[in-house]
Amino acid sequence: MVLDTATLRVAFGLMALVLVLLFYFSAYRYTRSPYSGWWCLALVFFLAGSAAFLLNGTPHQWWANPLGNVLLVLGGVAVWAGARSLRDLRPLRWLFTGLPVVTLVASAIDHPGTNTWSGGPVFLAAMCLTVGLASRELWRLEPGYSRVRVPMAAAAAGLSAFYFGRLVYFLLEGPNGPTFVTYFGSAVTTLVTMVLLVVVSFSMAALSTEQQTRALRMVATRDDLTGLLNRKAFLDLATELMSDRSVTPGTGALILADLDNFKAVNDTHGHAVGDVALQAFAGACRDTVRSTDLAGRYGGEEFFLLIPGATAGRAEKIAEEISRRLAEVPTAEGLQMPTVSYGVALYDAGTSDLEDLIASADRALYAAKSLGRNRTVHSDPRG
Repeated sequence: MVLDTATLRVAFGLMALVLVLLFYFSAYRYTRSPYSGWWCLALVFFLAGSAAFLLNGTPHQWWANPLGNVLLVLGGVAVWAGARSLRDLRPLRWLFTGLPVVTLVASAIDHPGTNTWSGGPVFLAAMCLTVGLASRELWRLEPGYSRVRVPMAAAAAGLSAFYFGRLVYFLLEGPNGPTFVTYFGSAVTTLVTMVLLVVVSFSMAALSTEQQTRALRMVATRDDLTGLLNRKAFLDLATELMSDRSVTPGTGALILADLDNFKAVNDTHGHAVGDVALQAFAGACRDTVRSTDLAGRYGGEEFFLLIPGATAGRAEKIAEEISRRLAEVPTAEGLQMPTVSYGVALYDAGTSDLEDLIASADRALYAAKSLGRNRTVHSDPRG
């Protein structure tokens, strides 16, 4: 027995509904990860879009057909947004308006009351684009992110290629062409999508759990106010980085920084303004150092940075650049950001005790304060 398209769409809708319920209660309800939330939303869009197509051939087709196209495109956008969330990237707002609006307009002007493929090329191109971009986001995850990263990216790439094939043969033959009907018609597409959704949905749980685990790890290692590494995380990572000769050259600089007259800022302008200054300094550090460097909050208004491979001169330039960026931060009512004093200590392959290195940088920082603040002092005067 050959199943017709309407029967397959009913089956697809029931399957999508079951997957939404299963995925919500087994993943999103417990992890609250953005990825699982986006995937649940995508399934809802796919379910609603498939239901809208069931009205094809009825007097309601004129509005249901364009609506189905728009809902399926929104589902593709939600899949892309979920993939972006794995890299902590926000969804692009124009996608939730631009692509659906273009799809709606293309369908509305293509006689949707009598044409079940109204706006077909635009719809197919939008699905190819959104699913393809989701695959790209998954490929761009770091290799060790999850064991299902590669299969998920390959599945999305395969579905995107399938929609590209649909688009090509739709343009070449039209919706009634023999190749299009045989290999890319609505029945075939519904069946292929059903299989992929079942396989992919259960892989989604692994990615959602991994995203939540990384979020918890981030909370455990980051300072709440500044977003830099907290003291323990910095010390652990710095010790590991200094000892791993395969990653670093075995030399570098530790910079200890202290915001000058910070107590006066709090006393004069309030702790809220003081927090803004701390956050601004943290932002200046992030904008200045490399991704391979470490930046953390030592405590209060003190911060430390580990710069592998840096010379004394390089460390001083980094300190100058951070201070420059901090001074350029706009403030309310003409308030100036505090200046910063820096103490620099160099390390080499023979340096084994991080606490001693910090103590050396602290002595240099004390000297910078004694000499009038707003300057950089090296623990080794020859540096």
